[in-house]
Amino acid sequence: MFEGWDLHDVLEYAKSVGYDGVEIAPFTVCDDVGEVSQVKRTEIREDAESMGMDIVGLHWLLVKPEGLYINHPDDSVRGRTTRYMKELTKFCGDLGGGVMVVGSPKQRNVVEGIDFDRAWELARDTFKQIVPIAEENGVTLCMEPLSQAETDFINTAEDAMRMAEDVDSPNFKIILDVKAMSSEGRDLPEIIRSARNMVGHVHANDANRRGPGFGETDFVPIAEALREIGYEGYVSVEVFDFSPDPKTIASRSIEYLRNVFQ
Repeated sequence: MFEGWDLHDVLEYAKSVGYDGVEIAPFTVCDDVGEVSQVKRTEIREDAESMGMDIVGLHWLLVKPEGLYINHPDDSVRGRTTRYMKELTKFCGDLGGGVMVVGSPKQRNVVEGIDFDRAWELARDTFKQIVPIAEENGVTLCMEPLSQAETDFINTAEDAMRMAEDVDSPNFKIILDVKAMSSEGRDLPEIIRSARNMVGHVHANDANRRGPGFGETDFVPIAEALREIGYEGYVSVEVFDFSPDPKTIASRSIEYLRNVFQ
């Protein structure tokens, strides 16, 4: 939502309104993170550390470069995706990040010509190749369930948990996104409780795709359920409607969340 801002300025503003860290969408840094030098990676990490800010991790992983696909039946496409995700994992670790949100709905839809079970096997095998790199770099991959309006592959927390069980690594968990959970038609605290011990990250947004506190979603029972399951990770504000402006979104969202969690 801070499109066009320099990362330093994003960190500085986020710090000024009370955030402890930021997530980075890699395509906002460059089209291919493999081109980001070790020197530049160190600069980003040290800049954040100098402000007392964390680089929480990465999201929107596969927007760039184009042509990436987690469960594509073409070995060359999937191989390129696997190699890039390994590079993303190293990039995340170099920045000091701890989580990578595996969302990218358009890069995981079931490809015409194969069935769901085959798409599942291909995705699982892709993830299994990446988790050793994640373990080496202290990064946890978090599978994100998304609504059927966005993808036909992994739509519920239950689906994401099943993938995590299949991948079978302490560095592969799930992320709970409030907007996405709201599409399941279930009680949100119930979903959170059902995912106990498997939640690696949380995205806070309203069901209306705006920031927390910008709609009708009540975060009080969400906060209570996260406490109940012993979740100690970050709750990150992620929005899809960038109105009215990034400063207003960021400041009002954290003010609302502070009140909720207190």
